[in-house]
Amino acid sequence: MEKCTFLNFLAKFFPHCASKPNAHNEKRSILHMLDPMLNNSPFDINMALDAGFDVLMPYSNVKLESVHTLTQDAIFSRGPGGVKKTAMFIGGRDIGLAIDMLNTSKQAMFPPFEISVMADPSGAFTTAAALVACVEKELQEKHNKSLKECKALVFGGTGPVGLSTAVIAAQQGAHTTLIDHLSLDAALDAAKEYGRRFKVELHAAVAGSDEEKAEIVSDADIIFCTAKAGIQVLSTAVLRQAKQLKVAGDVNAVPPAGIEGIDVNDFGKALKGLPDSQNTVGIGALAIGNVKYNLQHNLLKSMLKSDKPLFLDFRNAFDEAQALFNTGEKS
Repeated sequence: MEKCTFLNFLAKFFPHCASKPNAHNEKRSILHMLDPMLNNSPFDINMALDAGFDVLMPYSNVKLESVHTLTQDAIFSRGPGGVKKTAMFIGGRDIGLAIDMLNTSKQAMFPPFEISVMADPSGAFTTAAALVACVEKELQEKHNKSLKECKALVFGGTGPVGLSTAVIAAQQGAHTTLIDHLSLDAALDAAKEYGRRFKVELHAAVAGSDEEKAEIVSDADIIFCTAKAGIQVLSTAVLRQAKQLKVAGDVNAVPPAGIEGIDVNDFGKALKGLPDSQNTVGIGALAIGNVKYNLQHNLLKSMLKSDKPLFLDFRNAFDEAQALFNTGEKS
C-alpha cells in the first residue's frame, strides 16, 4: 500500500483542512490567548477584540510543556486557508517564560501550517518599548543625543517592565543599570540572567535610601521609573543631585508619581522643582500609555493583516514604537 504523507492524511480524513473557504463559509478570525497565570488579562482581551479578532479563546494556567500541543491543535483544525485567520497571544508575568513559550509555539509549526504569535506578558513588552521610544525621542530632540551615548538607570528594574526596558535600552547601546529597592543580589541575578539570555550587558545596583539614590543618579543621563504603582521612588531633592540628567520617564499612573515633578500627561516638559540649568525633561505615565495603546493595537492588528506568520516580542514592539513617531501616530 502506498504510504500517505501527513498532508495527504489530513486531506483524506479532514477534507475541510485542505479546502479553501468560500463566500458562504468564510473563516472567522480566532486569537488563542495563552497565560501561565490564574487569569487572562482583561486588558489584553479588550485590546484583542478592539483590534478586530472575531473570537477570543483564553487559556489559563498554561504550562510551557503544553504549548507545542496547543499550537498544533490550533493549526491542524483550520487548514492552510484558516491558519491565516488564526493567531496566538502569550501573556503572564515572566518575560523569559513568555519568550520560551513563543519559541516553543514557533517550533511546533511547519509550512503551510503556520500562525502568527505575539508575546506581551503583563503588557511589559509594549509598555517598555513605548517608554524607551518616548525617552529616545526627547533625548534626540532636546539634547541631540542617542541612547548609545548615555548612562541609563532603571528603577524597579527587576520587574517585567523594568527588565524589558533595560534589555531594549541596552540593545540600543545605553550603559544600563538595573536598580532594586531592597536587594543587590536580586539585581545582580536579574542582570546576569537576562544579559545572558538577550546577549546584552546589564549592570546592577541597590538603592533603598535617599542617600543611596542621590549617589547613584549623580552621573545618570536617563532615568526610567518602572517601580510599583503608587509609590514615589525619586523626590525632587534626590533629582537635584542628578546634574547630568537629560530625560526621565515614569510609567506609574497611580498617585503619587514615581518621579516627583512629572505629571501623568507630561511629554518633554521641564521637571518641576529642578534648576533650569539642569535642562531635564520628563515623560508621564499617560503620555507613555497613549503610545503603548497604539503600539499594542497595531501589533495585534498586524497579525490579522499579514499573509505570512509573524512572531512578535519586545524587539518588534520597539521597532513599531519608533515607527509610530516617524509617522506621527503616537496618540
